[in-house]
Amino acid sequence: MEPFDLATVDRLLTTTRSVRKRLDLTRPVAPEVVEECLALALQSPNAENTQTWHWVVVTEQSTRDALGELYRRSLEGYFAAKDGDEHPARVRRLLDSVHWLADHLREVPVHVVPCIAGRSMLDGSHHAASSFYGSILPAVWSFQLALRSRGLGSAWTTSHLAYEAEAAELLGIPADVAQVALVPVAHVMGEDLGPGPRRPVNEFVSWERWGERR
Repeated sequence: MEPFDLATVDRLLTTTRSVRKRLDLTRPVAPEVVEECLALALQSPNAENTQTWHWVVVTEQSTRDALGELYRRSLEGYFAAKDGDEHPARVRRLLDSVHWLADHLREVPVHVVPCIAGRSMLDGSHHAASSFYGSILPAVWSFQLALRSRGLGSAWTTSHLAYEAEAAELLGIPADVAQVALVPVAHVMGEDLGPGPRRPVNEFVSWERWGERR
């Protein structure tokens, strides 16, 4: 088997960021590129290979307007609770970025809503819910990695789920199918993305038992 180019793979894995303010709102995204990235995402592992996922790709302006309004409305209380509080610089940057997306989501050229059938599992055990989400989250991440490799940016957002029923009616999603996110997709403006600030790995990893370090 031919070895991977680890430098390229590592660069992809360490520079796939949540992109908001650098999304290009003016440059169209080719449908073929979105489909190509989704085809790669469908190679992701899922429970018993049942492949119960579905993806709703939204490009019509009126629908993006409606989804953007649901997203903005869902964040009103969140911003109200945060306004006026003192926050570290990194938190202020994040809040500013989320605020920007709330104001501009409707302008992002492509919205992708990943879904998975069988939402009745959410009323069951933790085991069932873990398997449920484990059958779609790897695929969404693979989709975002594929976008990044093609010069496109994205972000995992869930705020519109506060109005999931309204979004389902807007998009024609059946009652037994759960939306898990809304992924805005656009080309990226500015310089190339770099790795994000992270604390050392040994702060988060236990060996054999919780809290034991190697």
